[in-house]
Amino acid sequence: MMSHWRPQFEAALAKLARISSALDERGIRPPILVGGGAVELYTQGAVNTGDFDLVTARQEDLEVMLVAHGFVRPSGPGTALRGWIHPDLMLGFEVVGSRLLDGLGNPDLIRIVDIADHGSIAVIAVEDLIADRMGQYASGSAPEMLGQARALFKLSKGLDVDYMDQRIRTETALTYGIQDLEDPA
Repeated sequence: MMSHWRPQFEAALAKLARISSALDERGIRPPILVGGGAVELYTQGAVNTGDFDLVTARQEDLEVMLVAHGFVRPSGPGTALRGWIHPDLMLGFEVVGSRLLDGLGNPDLIRIVDIADHGSIAVIAVEDLIADRMGQYASGSAPEMLGQARALFKLSKGLDVDYMDQRIRTETALTYGIQDLEDPA
């Protein structure tokens, strides 16, 4: 079966699955994939990302595991010191929080996605991801997020639309709702 994802992204998913499995074996809850990496996963590559944003309450344990799997912190003049990069992947991994959407995301909706022959990863629920994108769009600082939210909405089946509408309204201070995900006529 042919993959929908670009090889670089697929390799990063496999690396994250191996890291998640190693953490789980040690009794440590694996990180949750959020942000652009989750968007690329859910849109099957229709939207690409340059990094994997992760949420974990155990950042130190995750960072030890990243190092054990070949990740390094970027260094040198002009290099941002946030996150980790794997020399073979050239895709950054960064911890962006210790609680899913600062506690606003529903941990019961987290999806566990099997990554063939490598293990599985935890991924933010599509509904929470769409609401997060809409919140960024509503802030005025990220106009492209509306397109991502609409792509996720269009490509996703079986969404809890009542929950999602409530989350969008929360993230956008009641400015937007599910009706704003429909393509304009």
